Amino acid sequence: MSAHGSSSTGGKTNTGMASQVKTPANSGIGEDKPKMFDAQGAIGKQFTEQGAVGGAAQKVGGPLDKDGMIGKQFTTDGSIGGSVQSTLGGQGSKSN
Repeated sequence: MSAHGSSSTGGKTNTGMASQVKTPANSGIGEDKPKMFDAQGAIGKQFTEQGAVGGAAQKVGGPLDKDGMIGKQFTTDGSIGGSVQSTLGGQGSKSN
């Protein structure tokens, strides 16, 4: 036993390397991450119908709706959104 009354070999039920235990801090390590402008990336997701910019356009509706004359250009299949997705989107390098 140590000076403070604990055993150096007991009490630990989970053994192994720290990298084997998944936590929120290390959950994405070693996985491919989307680039910033990808539809799932930090900036690109803001332009989807669930994001801040795309969601506001959906609320306004009309031509700004995802199926409207202007809004459909910003989808991943539209001329603007598709161009951004193909040139700046996709997967980035591994996170580690």
